Amino acid sequence: MKKAIKITLSVLAWILLIFALLITILVFTSDKNNGVPSLFGRMPLTVESGSMEPTFKEGDLIIAKEIDDINELKVDDVISFWTNEIVEGSNVINTHRIIEVIDENGTKSFKTKGDNNDQEDTYIVYPSKIIGKWTGTRLGGVGKVMKFLKTKTGFLVCILIPMAIFFLFELFKLIMVIIQMRQPAKLTESDEEEIKKRAIEEYLAEQNKLKADQDTAEEAPQKTEEEQTTPAQDQSDSEATE
Repeated sequence: MKKAIKITLSVLAWILLIFALLITILVFTSDKNNGVPSLFGRMPLTVESGSMEPTFKEGDLIIAKEIDDINELKVDDVISFWTNEIVEGSNVINTHRIIEVIDENGTKSFKTKGDNNDQEDTYIVYPSKIIGKWTGTRLGGVGKVMKFLKTKTGFLVCILIPMAIFFLFELFKLIMVIIQMRQPAKLTESDEEEIKKRAIEEYLAEQNKLKADQDTAEEAPQKTEEEQTTPAQDQSDSEATE
C-alpha cells in the first residue's frame, strides 16, 4: 500500500510539473507573439464572445493552426484574425467564418461573419491580419482557465506554487534516500525467519556431528581390547594342540 501511494504521488507530481511547464511555455511564447501563445504551430485561443454560437461558446478554448499557404483558405473555413478594435490597450482577436474570398490581381482577402450574427463583418480581413485557421478542436469552458493563467495571480497559484511543491517533494525524497543509505539495513520478517531456520539447521548439524564423533570415540577402545585379546587366545590354543 505504501509503495502504491508513493508511486501515485510521484506520477501526480510529474503530471503537475509537465502541465506547469507547458503553461509556462505558452505564457512566454504569447509575450513574443503579440499575445498569441503558440506551441508547435498550434495556438490555443479563448473565445471572448458568443458570436460563433453554437459552433463554440464564450469561455471555450479553441485550437488554431498556422497557415502555410493563404491560397488554401476557402469559403466556410473558420479563421482567427486581428481586428482594428482595441480593448485595454491591445488589439482584439476575432474568430469568424469565411463567407467570401476576394481575389484582386492575385491578392486574396476575405469577408467574414459570425455564425450567431445577423450581418457580416463590416471590414475586410487581409492576409497580414490572419493568425490561423481553426482546427475544429474545442474545449468547453477551458478558455476561462487559460485566461486566468495569464494573469499574475493565476501564474502564481497554478504555476509557481505547484512547481515549488514539486521540487520540495523531490528534495524530501532525496533526503529520505540519503538517511536510509546511512542507516543499517533492516531485516524483513521473511529474512528473520530464514536466518532462524538456518541457525536451527546449523545447530542440529553440529549436534549430529558431535554425537557421531562421540560414538566413534567409544568404539575405538573396544576395538583395541579385541586386538590385544585375540593373539593371546591364539597362542593358548596353539599350546593346547601341542
